Amino acid sequence: MAVDRWLLEQHESGKHPSTLRFYTWSPPAISLGYHQKKYPEFWENLSTNFTENGDKLDLVRRPSGGRAVLHQGDLTYAVITSGIPGSRLQAYTKICEFLIAGWRSLGVELNYGQAGRGYIHNPNCFATATGADLILADGSKLIGSAQLRRGKAILQHGSIILHPNGDLFQQVFGKDTFTPVKLPENLDQETIINTLTDAASDSFNMQVEIQPLSEIEWEEILAKAQY
Repeated sequence: MAVDRWLLEQHESGKHPSTLRFYTWSPPAISLGYHQKKYPEFWENLSTNFTENGDKLDLVRRPSGGRAVLHQGDLTYAVITSGIPGSRLQAYTKICEFLIAGWRSLGVELNYGQAGRGYIHNPNCFATATGADLILADGSKLIGSAQLRRGKAILQHGSIILHPNGDLFQQVFGKDTFTPVKLPENLDQETIINTLTDAASDSFNMQVEIQPLSEIEWEEILAKAQY
């Protein structure tokens, strides 16, 4: 996520175009919202028993808001762009268009959540779904999203639940906080990324160009991540 923050800074200063990223996490980690203060104390010293291969579960803080997300078996997306008018919720709606269109082409219909302000008292992002989140027909939450704004530039990133470890989710958040998602079989990660990329190209009327970060850019990102 340090890459996301760096890309937002670069875009805000006019040094980098709008960007779409997809990535996964290894080892698993819990990311806290930037302003999130309430979460279970035991997360500070998570046992090595939480991960299948004995690694400690990292606790990190996102540059964006929202509540805690367990990054295991999920696909993270990030959109860095600008020039979207309207309120924060209108920006969510505009950016989420590509997610809705992409998943529809994969045979999955998504709708916006409707949770009220009471959601802030639950530390688990996937326990409730607000108007910025996308849910399946059965009400289970597939995508949780959060934003960070810098002037007219926006970073929106989110977690797409694909292959979660139910036992791990329950150990972290409690036995009543995990609802399995039901997706079509044989949907591999590459197909999902390619489909969502095509949908983003159509939704934002843009041409996508794959551009790896250079060694110098990586050095700058890692240097900033130390602070």
